[in-house]
Amino acid sequence: MKTITNLALLLVLTTSCAQQLKSSDFTKEGSFTEGIEGPATDYEGNIYAVNFEEQGTIGKVTPNGEASVFVKLPNGSVGNGIRFGEKHQMFVADYVNHNVLEIDLRTKKIEVFAHEPTANQPNDIAIAPNGTLYASDPNWSDNTGKLWKVTKENGFELLEEHMGTTNGIEVSPDGKKLYVNESVQRKIWVYDILDNGFIENKQELISFDDFGLDGMRFDGSGNLYVCRYGKGTVVVLSSSGRVVREIELKGLNPSNITFSNDYKRCYITMADRGNLEVVEL
Repeated sequence: MKTITNLALLLVLTTSCAQQLKSSDFTKEGSFTEGIEGPATDYEGNIYAVNFEEQGTIGKVTPNGEASVFVKLPNGSVGNGIRFGEKHQMFVADYVNHNVLEIDLRTKKIEVFAHEPTANQPNDIAIAPNGTLYASDPNWSDNTGKLWKVTKENGFELLEEHMGTTNGIEVSPDGKKLYVNESVQRKIWVYDILDNGFIENKQELISFDDFGLDGMRFDGSGNLYVCRYGKGTVVVLSSSGRVVREIELKGLNPSNITFSNDYKRCYITMADRGNLEVVEL
């Protein structure tokens, strides 16, 4: 009886702690446009997100919440997803000009890493441990999407088309699985990544009955954090698709998520509030 009581108490405490996870403001509401996306954390713990103060910029936010313009993108480019490669290497999905851009954090030099005129609009990007990039590519007008592998050597290589509205994308920490969600269809798919970077064995991880899906990231324990656009939450999934918990946010439209380097915090870009919210984990 004592063992059962202790287990029940542990369950209650665990559930209570999960329910208590809520966000607070990390940057001022309205400091970013409604196009706020990204975000990504550099090796020093700074957080970058697109469209700070105006469209076409990338904002830099220090670990204590001080925000400023890092760069303004050239040629009318507007960024979306951001990821980091090597120490000073930033990648940005440029959905206006159908590029993945490469930016040097030290010099702020901006170059086209890869260009694909047949892409709808490169949206979110993910990076494998070996440096291979993967890009989602939705066509919002007809609720379809594509999926790309992106490298310096071969540019954009089509992995799949005629999908739903591909949006959030992530590679498992061991580099063996690719996770892609479809916003309108509310499904998350998982693929095996082959040695050559291509994918096979597509399987449905989970589907939802309501609200949209947007950016997603793995934490340090192998759980997948998924933005529930319109619901105002981040749902936490195990790698097998089991719902671990759901985190309540202040706003309703989380567009993407990143973590501090020690995984003690997560930062969420909020499209309806134009700011970053933070959750202490």
